Amino acid sequence: MMKLETILDLMKRLKLFITTAFLIYFMLIPLPAFAMHVMEGFLPIGWCVLWYAVSLPFIVYGLRAIKKIVSDKPSLKMLLGLSGAFIFVLSALKIPSVTGSCSHPTGVGLGAILFGPTAMTVMGSIVLVFQALLLAHGGITTLGANVLSMAIAGPFVAYATYRLCRSINLPQWMGVFLAATLGDLCTYTVTAIEMALAFPATDGGFTVSAVKFLSIFAVTQVPLAVCEGLLTVIVFNVLSTYSVEELQELSLFSNKGCN
Repeated sequence: MMKLETILDLMKRLKLFITTAFLIYFMLIPLPAFAMHVMEGFLPIGWCVLWYAVSLPFIVYGLRAIKKIVSDKPSLKMLLGLSGAFIFVLSALKIPSVTGSCSHPTGVGLGAILFGPTAMTVMGSIVLVFQALLLAHGGITTLGANVLSMAIAGPFVAYATYRLCRSINLPQWMGVFLAATLGDLCTYTVTAIEMALAFPATDGGFTVSAVKFLSIFAVTQVPLAVCEGLLTVIVFNVLSTYSVEELQELSLFSNKGCN
């Protein structure tokens, strides 16, 4: 069973890493802050309603998944909370990108590997609500769009990638790295598509607009995605070291996984 002391020790290490990253970020990249995923009021109301409608069923299903996790294995509550904290901290590291949005890590890959994608839909949604209300990072009207990109598309791609790596017997570290990296990139691909749908180019429509948004996002997001993949491998390995017995209760850590 994962002890509270090991969780606190891991969180202290993670806090030190993030603090150091923040210091380096503000010293070397003195950019103005644009605190948003897709910012409040940026999308037309019709698109806001649509993305809410698309996201809601995933959140409902995710709540059921979390209820099952905590009822079957109550000792995993702390690890689930840690996965949520990982999302909150990483997604707060933002670099200005396309007008009305920004680039940042997502952190959803780790939780998707540990608990599956639907649980991370709920955890990611909670993070997005807190950031919108307390940090002016994102918005309530655009919450559905941000949930779809970061809390639905990202975790599902990360989970599918990791499962694929298991099926073809790639090294576990590579599966974790690819899952976190591709989950991050998928988040911003969906964000770019959402913005292109809402604001198609005058000449060329959706396709031209999507290519433009994806090209601009790539400048900042590709390096961030690679960094997130590396960090997720480190955290994953630390978790495995601290609590092998507890983590082996999760099917994704069984001996049938990527070794």
